[in-house]
Amino acid sequence: MEILITSDKQNELLSRREVAFTLNFNGATPSRKLVQAKLAAMVNAGKDQVVLDSMKSRFGISVLTGSARVYQNKEDLVKLERGYLMTRGGVAEEVFGAQDAPSEDAAEAS
Repeated sequence: MEILITSDKQNELLSRREVAFTLNFNGATPSRKLVQAKLAAMVNAGKDQVVLDSMKSRFGISVLTGSARVYQNKEDLVKLERGYLMTRGGVAEEVFGAQDAPSEDAAEAS
């Protein structure tokens, strides 16, 4: 699995980096958690500071494109990021704890 960062923009207003990447892989498509961990290591940030926005692959090609946001601290991530993306990436459990994480029922109600 090899990740190539294609775009890295600093968003000073929202205290985050917006990263676009291309991932080459062999075999099955890597999980979101694996991609998140690898990307966090590449940009020198904690896994709880990285939120994957999108990951798209095409049929028959072992290439995946995606985008992520890397926050400077957890407080900015919690304040700005959408709840379902934090839950999907496992960041909500690390930030809020297993009991306090926003549930999918609460997301559906809003």
